[in-house]
Amino acid sequence: MHSTQHNTEQSTPQSVQTGQHNTSTGKLWNPNYLRVWSANFMLNFSFMVLTPLLPLYLSEEFGANKDQIGMVLSGYALTALLIRPFSGFIVDSFPRKAVLLLCYFIFAMLFGGYLIAGSLAAFFVVRTLHGAPMGATTVANSTVAIDVLPSDRRAEGIGYYGLSNNLATAISPTIGLFVYHWWGNYKAIFLVAMFTAVLGFLINSTLSLRPRNPQPGQKAERRPLSLDRFLLLEGWREFICMTCYAFSYGVISTYLAIYGKEKLGITAGTGLFFALLSTGLILSRLVGARSLREGRVVENAGHGVLISLFGYLLFAAVHHPIGYYGAALIIGLGNGHMFPAFQTMFINLAPNSQRGTANSTLLTAWDLGVGLGIIVGGVVAEWLSYSAAFWSGWIVNALGTLLFFLITRQHFLRKRLR
Repeated sequence: MHSTQHNTEQSTPQSVQTGQHNTSTGKLWNPNYLRVWSANFMLNFSFMVLTPLLPLYLSEEFGANKDQIGMVLSGYALTALLIRPFSGFIVDSFPRKAVLLLCYFIFAMLFGGYLIAGSLAAFFVVRTLHGAPMGATTVANSTVAIDVLPSDRRAEGIGYYGLSNNLATAISPTIGLFVYHWWGNYKAIFLVAMFTAVLGFLINSTLSLRPRNPQPGQKAERRPLSLDRFLLLEGWREFICMTCYAFSYGVISTYLAIYGKEKLGITAGTGLFFALLSTGLILSRLVGARSLREGRVVENAGHGVLISLFGYLLFAAVHHPIGYYGAALIIGLGNGHMFPAFQTMFINLAPNSQRGTANSTLLTAWDLGVGLGIIVGGVVAEWLSYSAAFWSGWIVNALGTLLFFLITRQHFLRKRLR
């Protein structure tokens, strides 16, 4: 299957247009891939270094209650969700490096808004605006990463690309807590985030990509604007599954710090939680890389969703540090198998000219799920309890797991293009 794909891409003009620069080398860790990998690490580090501390910041600085925290923090997910489909279209239609650098620059500069936001309303505006460049940058960066991978190692490369997210998630909360306790000032964390994002932008500015100019006569073959230029309609089943999985993650990742502090007496355990989560993600990606390389995408996805489902069950059912930390490792193991497999599924359901659209569709599903999880989790926690909020996350995750095994898995095997 891989050799057929490789030859097809080398012989068609479309491969030139979509940026297939390294298909003939077979080298996974080529210089461009290392650059976008590192820039993605910086992107996620700068964002995640803030995330675990923001609920506490809003509560202590502005006196926000649970409902207000949920609404403020969900703002970025809303704008990221709205921008994702357009990001995929833009990335597929314009020079990718230019799009990537513009989006990354705006993303980095908006960290300055957190420093000057003097009210809860102002912070909400900045946080909401920040979602747009965050959403667009992740689409552009991951699409460039896929472009510069050799075709016969693309699924494996997608898995390793996710390690940059996982490593950032593993160390950023700990560093954020260290910075806060050392300086006793949230603004120092905002400065660290801004500096890291600027560094990522500078790394991406050194990318060396061939222009994706259309071939002679190709302009007339371009398809008219339609919904499938913005969302990969063939992947709607996978979209629903991913939304369900992201819902659970949105509930837990947003409220675990306050839950741990108020209910379990864990005052500084957020960093360890994310470190264990990322350890699971890293281990499963390393273990799963071989099976992805061998084309066992559906098996990886199935194992991942089942493991994650058990992890969310443990978190919801066991109100004890064992359940708190044990769930982190198990969820990480599951998501590390599931996410790169689903990303490969989206890519394999799309023609080469719609890689940006496929990526944006996957990330749109994730943003939608996380946003819903933050909002619904906050409302349920406010009116019922944190336990009820975490159980709601598990139920939605279970529905996504059922959909995968009953419908989605068979659909992908019938419709995949590679």
